[in-house]
Order: sequence, then C-alpha cells, then structure tokens
Amino acid sequence: MARPLRVLHFVTGGFSGATQVAVDLCLAAQGEPDMQTLLVLRRKRNTSAARVQQLRDQGLQVRLVSNWLHALTVWELRKIMRAWRPDVIFAHGFSDHIWGRRAAVAEGVPRIYHVEHNARERYTPRRLRQALALQPHTQASIGVSEGVRTALVERGFAPDKCLAIPNGIALERFPASLLPQRWEQREAAILMASRFARQKDHATLIQALGLLRERGLTPVLYLAGSGSARLRRKAEALVRRLSLQEQVRFLGNVADLPQRLAATQVFVLSTHWEGMPLALVEAMAAGCACVGSQVLGVREVIEHGRTGLLVEQADAGALADALQRLLQDPALALRLGQAARSQALAVHGRDAMWQRYRALLNEPGARH
Repeated sequence: MARPLRVLHFVTGGFSGATQVAVDLCLAAQGEPDMQTLLVLRRKRNTSAARVQQLRDQGLQVRLVSNWLHALTVWELRKIMRAWRPDVIFAHGFSDHIWGRRAAVAEGVPRIYHVEHNARERYTPRRLRQALALQPHTQASIGVSEGVRTALVERGFAPDKCLAIPNGIALERFPASLLPQRWEQREAAILMASRFARQKDHATLIQALGLLRERGLTPVLYLAGSGSARLRRKAEALVRRLSLQEQVRFLGNVADLPQRLAATQVFVLSTHWEGMPLALVEAMAAGCACVGSQVLGVREVIEHGRTGLLVEQADAGALADALQRLLQDPALALRLGQAARSQALAVHGRDAMWQRYRALLNEPGARH
C-alpha cells in the first residue's frame, strides 16, 4: 500500500494572511485519508507559543525554523525535509518562497510550488534574480488572485507557469445564526481588522474619522490586529493629535472576530496594496457594509456600488464621504451588506480554494 502523499507548507510565522491560507490548506487536507501535511513556520518576533499550540490542538503538525539568518533558515528547513521526506512543498510569500524552494531543491523534493500572496512585494533586483533562478525547479507560481498572477508575469515569471487560485475563508464561521435579524441591532460603528504594517493605511482611516467629526458624525472606530508595535504607536499618536481618543479603540488580536464583524455595521480596508484580502472577505461574509481602497486585489473582491464602496487609496476625504453615506443611509448599508454576504458565500469559500490546490496534487507526478 502506497504511503500517504506528504505535503509541506512553509510560510512566515507572523500570522499574516499568508499564514492563514497555509493553515487553512493544512486543515482542509485533514479530511483526505491519502494525505499528510506538515506546517513549517519561519519564527518571527510575534510568533507566540500560544498561537502555535492552538494550531497543534487543531490536529496540525507544526514545526518552527529560525529567522535571523537566511542560511540558517534553509539549513534547518533542509533537516526537516530530510527527516520527513515531503513529496510536495508549497512555499508561501516573500521572501519565504525563496528560502523554502532553495531547501526543497537541495533536498530533491519532487514537486515545488511558489505561492505569491501580494501584488506588490519588496523585490530588490537581487531577490528577483534569486526567485527567477528557481523557476526551472518550480512546477507553478500561484497568485492568490488574478491581479497577483498578472504581477508575477510582469516581474518576469514564466506565463505558462503562472496561475491564479483565489484565497478562500472558512464559511462555517459565518452561519446565518451569527447575524442580527435587523440592521439596527448592529452597532453603527466602523471596524478595520488588519495588522499594523507598511502595506496597511490606518492613518488615512483615522484622518477620515477626524473629518467625520467635523461634519457632526462621531462613530466609534475599532482597530483589530497586532503587527508592528512601532506603526501602532504612530497610529496612537495620530489619534491623540486629532483628539479622537474617545472614538478609537485599539483591540489587538481578536479571538471572536466573526462575532465582532456581525455586530458592526461598517468594515473598512484602508490599504496601499493587496493580494487577496481575507479580512475583507470575512467582513463580507458577516454582512458588513464594506469600504475598500481602490487597489489591485480589493477591486477583485468589491464591485463598487453593488457589494461595497471603493475609494481612492490614501484619500481621507473620499473615505470620509463613503463612510458618511453608509452611516446616514441605513438602507444602502443594508443592501450592500446583503449583496456582499451573498458574494462571499457563493465565491470565496475555503472549500473552493482547496479543490483547486487538490487538483494540482492530483496531477501526474505529484507522488514520488
């Protein structure tokens, strides 16, 4: 009897969207009797032992490797591969996909996949050369949206090896029973769930809140997520400078995010760039009226005027205008929220994502 197919996912331990996708793929594979998965995290400063243990409590095999020196990351990852002998590796995100694929090539892993999670990454000329040099050993470069796939091709990745598999979410976390029966039962507040990072634009959202106050609107703004302590301090300083302390709540990591989303009327993703924004899709699944920055990735999720509103990135005035519309027109907010939920349930489920990855694993040569 053939041994189960062994699939290794290598990703940052920063618990970003890329981490969540890798975790979801491992969880989805638990129902496959002919498959074993191993999740390897590159340790980051915010890789908490408690969150790793939570993954293990869900039945996942999880290992960690060092982060402070790339050569050490590759060496530790090679040791894991040598002992576990994976048939397939999915190396997620920049720059982890370089180090993961380097280790896999050195250890002779039969099938190697590169998963790109953002339309805009910090590729220097050197890093891009390193990534492209691994193409002959890579079965496919997977973009988590059509926009990310296009960005890969524009960077020089082989078009015939680039494909799009949109990210999905665990829809079972958003049952109809989670949603209030009436729109007015939700708090007329704004929520943004996103880590503090250069990619995200908390500042424009806070500035928009200041503009709303000048117009006589004082909604509470909830900011969920951790990330960079330095950037959070900058956001807190901006809140103080604009005297918005009574309106802004910094929540940190939130364990009950689906419940919070379902209890809130408006969700905002203020951002400079995206790949496939999972937090936005989760807000849609929770029936929030959503506003997103008009950037690649977000445009693929929100249809302006039907499933949400799009505004120019870094434009506090435009964002304030959109928020004012939703806060002052409950019928519009309800209609957008209902359409957003229908879209998320129909298109953005984790099962649909998993079936696309499963099809790759079913291709000839997936087994060693």
